[in-house]
Amino acid sequence: MGFDFEALAEASSGAVGGLLSTTILYPLDTCKTKYQAESTAGSARKYRSLLDVLWEAVESRKILSLYQGLGTKNLQSVVSQFIYFYSYSFFKNHHLKRAGVKRMGTGTNLIVAAAAGACTALLTQPLDTAAARMQTSTFGKSKTLMQTFREGTWKELWAGIEPSLVLCSNPAIQYTVFEQLKYRLLRGGQVGVAGEPAPVVLSAFSAFLLGALSKSIATVITYPAIRSKVMIQAADTDDVKDKSKDKPIRKMHQAFSLIWNREGFFGFYKGLNAQILKTVLGAALMLMIKEKTSEATWAVLLAIREWSMQGKKRIQGVKLPPGLATPVGTLTGAALVSRAVSR
Repeated sequence: MGFDFEALAEASSGAVGGLLSTTILYPLDTCKTKYQAESTAGSARKYRSLLDVLWEAVESRKILSLYQGLGTKNLQSVVSQFIYFYSYSFFKNHHLKRAGVKRMGTGTNLIVAAAAGACTALLTQPLDTAAARMQTSTFGKSKTLMQTFREGTWKELWAGIEPSLVLCSNPAIQYTVFEQLKYRLLRGGQVGVAGEPAPVVLSAFSAFLLGALSKSIATVITYPAIRSKVMIQAADTDDVKDKSKDKPIRKMHQAFSLIWNREGFFGFYKGLNAQILKTVLGAALMLMIKEKTSEATWAVLLAIREWSMQGKKRIQGVKLPPGLATPVGTLTGAALVSRAVSR
């Protein structure tokens, strides 16, 4: 992709926002995922609400199991948010420069956001699958990340890639709505350090409201695919097996068929309220944190860039012995020169 300073600042602040929001809301996310993964109906149903999942953890004295898989989820969140925001900002800036315009239209924004989402899904699917398996495991019996990777084939770790790619429309809708509303609230840029254009920053309250609204719209539209993805990625249990074939479901159409046969039409929207609660709070917190850290992140990265440029000038003025001439182009050589200059 090449280095893009603005894209890197967006990606860094997005990763910070994703990490903090994921950690804060993780117990709710675990309850939601276990509730969605169950595909039984009627009297056979184990969970009738999120509170049933919470009560199971309390009753079994394994309340800390609500955090099982947190490390993997945080890793997946940071990596995916970084990739998504970097890709989005890179594609956006590339389009604006090439088209010679100052802002994208809604249609172009959707395409750019979907492309960024596809990049994210393709690169982070194994981590996403591992986190879902940890969350849906029996409380207290979750495996580590490496154990989860080893227990199945690599093909199984990519289970859920089909709905994941379909769900690229979710962040596309969310981020497009957010950006359009943000543009209407704040027009123009701010002048930052050294004459560089600083990012436009929303107030925390405005970012929270816009994040909640944009994510709600995206969630309602794409929820059937969201639930099928959870069922495909869930730890192997009788609840998420096609009993006629006695094997876990691994395709989106299999999940849809299982939901329809066991729960009917409304089964496609089972847990929608829990999903909205979690994802809206998560997206709102993530975007709020991103907006409030973007200016600081931008300033830090700008300082690092200026320091790096000054370092290059100092290095160019140093006469090196013949033995060090070749390593200068490498990281090792750069480190040696830097130490020599500082002395």
